[in-house]
Amino acid sequence: MTIKDKTAIVGIGATPYTKRGQSAPQTMEELIAKAVLKAVDDAGLKITDVDGFAYFAGGHDTSLLTEILGIPEIRFTATLTGAGGGSAGALGLAASAIVGGLAKTVVVVCGVQQAVLRYGTYSSSHPADPYSSFYLYSGLVSPGQAFALLARRHMHLYGTTREQFAEVAMSTRLNALSNPAALMKKPMTKEDYFNAPMISDPHCLFDFCLETDGAVAAVVTSSERAKDLKQKPAYILASTHGGDGNWGRSLYWFNMPDDLFTSSGHNTVAKQLYEMAGVGPKDIDVAQIYDHFTSQVIMQLEDYGFCKRGEGGPFVASGAIRHKGGSIPVNTDGGQLSCAYIWGMSHVKEAVEQIRGTAVNQVKDAELCLVTGGPSNIPMSGLILRR
Repeated sequence: MTIKDKTAIVGIGATPYTKRGQSAPQTMEELIAKAVLKAVDDAGLKITDVDGFAYFAGGHDTSLLTEILGIPEIRFTATLTGAGGGSAGALGLAASAIVGGLAKTVVVVCGVQQAVLRYGTYSSSHPADPYSSFYLYSGLVSPGQAFALLARRHMHLYGTTREQFAEVAMSTRLNALSNPAALMKKPMTKEDYFNAPMISDPHCLFDFCLETDGAVAAVVTSSERAKDLKQKPAYILASTHGGDGNWGRSLYWFNMPDDLFTSSGHNTVAKQLYEMAGVGPKDIDVAQIYDHFTSQVIMQLEDYGFCKRGEGGPFVASGAIRHKGGSIPVNTDGGQLSCAYIWGMSHVKEAVEQIRGTAVNQVKDAELCLVTGGPSNIPMSGLILRR
């Protein structure tokens, strides 16, 4: 059984994005509920039509959401393990439930509220144990330090430069300037980038994603039913999740060989995704690449075949990911670097708008859009939507 073309995203909704801590006094449940209601309304459905939820991170309570929203019956609820790496894969959970006859209308939703727990300090915010003592006392107190090691190794082996990281940051900032929903509204020059404080060499301030509060929801239903609903469907061509077993230790263990250490860990996910969809990188018109760090955008471009291994730096430096004139426009809403960080769900929102033809920075005649979940601990994930 395959999910190819059998389901579609028919509704998308989001709360306003705010800087970390500024969503108060709203609760996480309130943010999520608001995003769900907007998505259901966008689809032209009623909240009572919803009979399933899919998530890609812990902490969301289906029983509480059901009570808050007044949903009469839930037939399916599931969570993909891991963290931001599963954002694109959660759409596959929803599609599988619908194709398998377990539910008819599944909402994929994620909310982020960082008033207390900051994801950027995730490693150091938990008590030390025999596992974490390996990396905490080596100075790896956050994802920023961990991914800096991968970035530095890529620079050592392939000659990748900070100027190339800067191009990722500047191109996504340029996209954010024309997006009313984006948080960052100040133009960025190369001088701005190099004058920014170094956070974890070689990553400076602008190589890191934003710290944001907000929620995004997507409504998934069958392709047959989607034809009769309010919005133009964004058909789910493929969605996969997983990863090479050697990458499972990647964030803080680092026992993998060089070909994985200098990657985003998406090599097997990308291969499976393209096989399921029956397309290749040359068929993709626009991509929403999980950008928690600029260096990982470059490595994902390599893993998904837009350029060869080690050539990601020169590829972005050529202007290939720019909205105007690029061969594969990337993160057209400003991405997590300059629009908002909602654990990858803002990428799903932008992908749906690109397929609908309603995006602020619309790619002309976009037929296929790739969405990736973050390089993280397994599972990583990918999604391809079609018009």
